[in-house]
Amino acid sequence: MPRFFSSVLISVLFVTAAMSAKQPEQVVIWPDSANPVLRITFEKFQEASSNKNLRYYTTNTVVENLWSKTIPSAEFSVYLFDKNKARIGEGLIMLSNVGPKEVVKFQMGIEASGAPVSLSVSPRRVPPELQAYAAPEPPISLTINSVPQGASLKIDGKDLGTTPRVVQLARGKHSLEFEKPGFTPGTFPLEIGPNDTSGGSVSYEMGASAHDTLVLRDGSVLVGDLESLTATEAVIRIGGNLQHLNRNSIKQILLTERDEPSTKQ
Repeated sequence: MPRFFSSVLISVLFVTAAMSAKQPEQVVIWPDSANPVLRITFEKFQEASSNKNLRYYTTNTVVENLWSKTIPSAEFSVYLFDKNKARIGEGLIMLSNVGPKEVVKFQMGIEASGAPVSLSVSPRRVPPELQAYAAPEPPISLTINSVPQGASLKIDGKDLGTTPRVVQLARGKHSLEFEKPGFTPGTFPLEIGPNDTSGGSVSYEMGASAHDTLVLRDGSVLVGDLESLTATEAVIRIGGNLQHLNRNSIKQILLTERDEPSTKQ
């Protein structure tokens, strides 16, 4: 009997040690071991709370500056992955005035949609001397639309077709230009920040034109002031000159609202 209990105790101790070995510290060297600047150590993630499908985890984190200079300011994204390598959460590390060989300790919280198994670290913002090590940020996918739809779209001077349009844009400032017959052309400034993610949309409402628009069946568009329209003919004033058009050559007419002429007593 004593031997039996002794063997069971040894087995239990062995299993406990094996389970704790599955949860080691996770150490990330950035940018790599050949050019070490930071050593970031993450202890075991502890589930603090949960709400429906979301869980909130905390981890004690240690960041060591392996560089020979002070890091004045830097930001790093921490991505969590499940056992299927799907990304389930994102955290943020912010550093400020970390001297050479200095160690910074803190607790980081991350909200995730599952149980984290692995992680990765990606720079958001680093000093200029370290920019060469920072991988370029992937472009953001964005849906550009207009009211009404079908407007010609230019981004930073480049033609990109008509709205609605799904585009890929780099982070930073951009200029969106919209143009559609019968409506006043418009420009919209857009800035994509470091925290923006794909899947968003922008909709621009175009102002009405001060002139009438005639869309012809051959695809051409005339913008001016419609003077008269009969069963056989349309007369439009363009730049002070009158043009007479066959009624059957017109596909669509867009009329703008005009102020009533004032009458003086």
